[in-house]
Amino acid sequence: MCTPKILLIRGRAEPDYVDGIPDEYLQATGTYQMTPEQRVEWEAEVRSLYHDGIVRIVMTPTRAKLIDFETTLPCLC
Repeated sequence: MCTPKILLIRGRAEPDYVDGIPDEYLQATGTYQMTPEQRVEWEAEVRSLYHDGIVRIVMTPTRAKLIDFETTLPCLC
């Protein structure tokens, strides 16, 4: 197994107060293997924990750099 790629981002981060749960949070967690029934239960639990809302961090990048060890230090696997 080769070493991972790393993404470094610099910029301005600001809090964004959101009522309820942002759709992108639920979409991003949709990659976990759950049955449809488990998914419904999980979403209900998340909504009960954060019913007042959460803070989303909004990043405005000024610089991004990819450190790709596979290219710079090829794996000898």
